[in-house]
Amino acid sequence: MTSFAVAAETPALSPADARVAEFYNIGKLATPAGVDPQLGGLALMPDGRLVAAFHHGEVAFYDFKTTTWKIFAEGLHEPLGVLPAKDGSILVMQRPELTRLRDIDGDGKADRYDALWEDFGMTGNYHEFAFGPVRGPNGKLYVSLNLASAGDTVMNDIRGEWSPIGLTRDKFYDPDWKKKYSTAAGRMYGRVKWRGCIIEIDEATGAASLFATGFRSPDGMGFDAAGNFFINDNQGDWRGTSPVHVVSRGGFYGHPASLVWQPGWDGSEPLKLPIEKLNAMRTVAAINLPHAIYASSPTEMILIPKTPAWGAFGGQMIVGEMNSGRVLRLLPEQVDGVWQGACVSFIDTQALRGGIHRLLFVGDTLYLGRTHLIWVGGEGIATVKPAKTPFEALNLHATPKGFRFEFTAPLDAGVTDVTRWAAQRYFYKYHEPYGSPQTDLLPVTPSKVTLSADGRSAEVEFGELKPGYIYDFDLAGLTSTAGDTVLNPRIAYTLNRVPAK
Repeated sequence: MTSFAVAAETPALSPADARVAEFYNIGKLATPAGVDPQLGGLALMPDGRLVAAFHHGEVAFYDFKTTTWKIFAEGLHEPLGVLPAKDGSILVMQRPELTRLRDIDGDGKADRYDALWEDFGMTGNYHEFAFGPVRGPNGKLYVSLNLASAGDTVMNDIRGEWSPIGLTRDKFYDPDWKKKYSTAAGRMYGRVKWRGCIIEIDEATGAASLFATGFRSPDGMGFDAAGNFFINDNQGDWRGTSPVHVVSRGGFYGHPASLVWQPGWDGSEPLKLPIEKLNAMRTVAAINLPHAIYASSPTEMILIPKTPAWGAFGGQMIVGEMNSGRVLRLLPEQVDGVWQGACVSFIDTQALRGGIHRLLFVGDTLYLGRTHLIWVGGEGIATVKPAKTPFEALNLHATPKGFRFEFTAPLDAGVTDVTRWAAQRYFYKYHEPYGSPQTDLLPVTPSKVTLSADGRSAEVEFGELKPGYIYDFDLAGLTSTAGDTVLNPRIAYTLNRVPAK
């Protein structure tokens, strides 16, 4: 087999990276010899082994006791998720199908590759990725299907139903398609069944149903402890910045290309609907991840375990990022029935390198599987172990007059000086063009800051709060009573609704 070179794990550390190293020990787990070390999936088996899916088609087990890898399956087509099934088999989401891998003869290798579900469309467009599965608290499986990209057309032979709504199929085969028709198709398009959708699947039977529409490239899916379903998407057309949504059955989450697959759709071309109508139909993001500042391409979302090692962060949700060596914490909350909340860097260091695609906790160790394909990113598996808890903003809540910050350590009394709380507010446009600038950007200064008796929380009031805006704080001016500064000072809150009380 071909041998693949793996770049050095830890580049020279800057002072900022060296500071991160005080709190987190970063290492690596060697990947199987002869296997392209790009990760499509990571999961933990009931017997304690790690199972990994690699982009070039291998599925392998890592035994922590013997510190060895064993190839379980090969020849899969771009697997982008792996999950142990309830019956002991392995579920893998390939580009063309959700596959069940079985070891019938007990030799440690898969000898059955059964399609559990394949009832979705494919055109051969390079951007038609398929992510998942994740298992919900109801026992159902969920997968997400990427839209196609106008950077490529479709093949003559497709799988599944073609939507007659929009650009006619013959136009896609015109030699000058990209020049003449790609704009009409949409920068991202879903002309075959269920592209841009979230699908719910019965694990026992493979029966599937449309769960939600309105997605572009939803790589990250996860459930919180209460069973709320979180899905993120990537910045692009109809995505001013990367959003994190709390998703319910039947919801529409902004990208119109998949609306043609909603049951009972009226036959109109979604791309030609007035922006006002689309805006009224959609559910806005619970948390916006400001582009390039916090994230550019968010990936998998998982919960931090509630263990002494991870301390106060236990139970919070984290999300990977493709374009930098960064993992974010997400701090969602529901205000008067509306989801909103904050994002903040959790571990941000060049030692992690880019391409953080799949995340898994095993005991107190966080495993980060990287990928790059033809874009930015990395490869291999990083490990992160906590050493001690840094001084950080632990949580952030909206209040009727502003925000309540909670910290991992008591604040110095001098932080009641409002000039030490640097902040700005802005929003991203909901429109068809690719991305959006920060719009109506305005520096804002608190009118009052009040510390709690224990110094671990601060009420930060403003003379005016504007729903629909992101409030982006830089806490670099704050110190703890021990004289520490905040390790990750940037934190951004998406304010969809001002609390009534």
